[in-house]
Amino acid sequence: MTDAKRLIGRRFSDFKVKDDMNLWPFKVIEGPADTPKIVVSYKGEEKEFCAEEISSMILVKMKETAEAYLGKPVKDAVITVPAYFNDSQRQATKDAGAIAGLNVINMINEPTAAAIAYGLDNKSDINGKINVLVFDLGGGTFDVSILTIAEGGTIEVKAVAGDTHLGGEDFDNRMVDYCVREFRRKWNKDLTGNQRALGRLRCACEKAKRILSSSNVTSTDLDCLYDGIDFSMKFSRAKFEELNMGFFDSCMDTVEECLRDAKMEKSCVDEVILVGGSTRIPKVQCMLQELFERKELCKSVNPEEAVAYGAAFMAAKLNGNSHKSCRDLLLLDVTPLSLGVGLIGEEFDVVIPRNTPIPTKKSKIYCTTRDDQTCVDVKVYQGERTRSTDNHLLGTFTISGIPPAPKGVAKLKRYFEIDSNGILSVTSEILSTGKTEKLTIINANGRLSKEEIERMIEDADKYRKEDQEFKKKADALNELEDYLYNMKNKTKYIKNGAMMKKIELVIADTTKWLEQNQAVSVDELQCKKEHLESLWMLMF
Repeated sequence: MTDAKRLIGRRFSDFKVKDDMNLWPFKVIEGPADTPKIVVSYKGEEKEFCAEEISSMILVKMKETAEAYLGKPVKDAVITVPAYFNDSQRQATKDAGAIAGLNVINMINEPTAAAIAYGLDNKSDINGKINVLVFDLGGGTFDVSILTIAEGGTIEVKAVAGDTHLGGEDFDNRMVDYCVREFRRKWNKDLTGNQRALGRLRCACEKAKRILSSSNVTSTDLDCLYDGIDFSMKFSRAKFEELNMGFFDSCMDTVEECLRDAKMEKSCVDEVILVGGSTRIPKVQCMLQELFERKELCKSVNPEEAVAYGAAFMAAKLNGNSHKSCRDLLLLDVTPLSLGVGLIGEEFDVVIPRNTPIPTKKSKIYCTTRDDQTCVDVKVYQGERTRSTDNHLLGTFTISGIPPAPKGVAKLKRYFEIDSNGILSVTSEILSTGKTEKLTIINANGRLSKEEIERMIEDADKYRKEDQEFKKKADALNELEDYLYNMKNKTKYIKNGAMMKKIELVIADTTKWLEQNQAVSVDELQCKKEHLESLWMLMF
């Protein structure tokens, strides 16, 4: 079986798992709590394994290999994961380590590990600071990271982007799918129900893919593939590129997204480092070079070994190795999604923007929104949408004991702090009394599923206009409500009883109108405010 990394930490109901199941040469069934279970035949019996168990088998083999080489037991391990792995995927990977009998002392992102390897190999050439972009395209995942490597050994992550479901397996799938369609067209037979035939075809397509990295044409020949039918298919490099151009374009789009997030021009990138076996594909290299205006790509580090090399170095540092390079190494990571609070009108107010270096601590001051307000509910969200409810709610807490005062007088300060372990703490303080309430959210970094993270970012782009319109409406609504509030406060100074009653009636009618017209437009809100302003001016 293959692709355990694509199953680990995912749900059986995940649409990407469903899509992959159509092409996998093994059976996957639904286990408890929506977990995918891999069904294999062992000694004539069907056995069910979760992805963590399969991954642990690989880790056990690696543990045995290390012990044989070192001549002593191995208990601790540093494991690398894709930069865009979510919390459930990371936790599942830790569980796999535990099943393998390993104490996972740290997990680092694969592009960061590759950057460590690059920094070690090119230490003498680094003067001051250099910016590197790590393009990590492996068998099942894709990551882009932009990092700054300083001469002293500090590696600072500027931005990350990626797709935990994009890699060499997808390129194989396109080739397999093409062959299945050709087999159906030629012989009117469907291969998708025969797992053995699909497995043989997948192996042949993967081999052809590798050959096409150094040759312009190759052929796939399989005897008795299905129902006694021999299958032969010629593949050109051009055909392979045509089948996968959508994936290649997506890779380049992700690079551009990462550059935007890092606020860095292409010309400021000193090195583009290739990591992962799929970066050997000529078209990928060509497109990447074109994107960076024919810049020479860095191939000094082995794309298959760089990540392991960097992880080994990190393990040495954590194990207390006294070598100067180990002592000097300092990693500074980032948080992948924005963190903030929900305001009145469902507006999302960002306190810590995405791709902020961690550890970090930021604060903002907020005011009460009602007269004599003595408590405030604080809702903490993570995401990229303007509307708070479109983001992911991380937690809620209440701070009480606010001294009664008019709206906007009492002030509260909210502190957001993320430590180096990714633990988020939110503290709200009443500035006049010093009283505080605290909410701690463990593993805030990556709490969401891959689908939720992708949806937040993609929706933020797709619905940018909708978000802008919502922001305009929220602002217009706040302005109208503030104007009503000010009118209400000023009525106490009006001595003309008839005029005061008229204003009170207008305020009541407008308040009722707002309550009954939740879907009101920005223009209507602005017109209503202008009407109130005109009315007020006529009276005075």
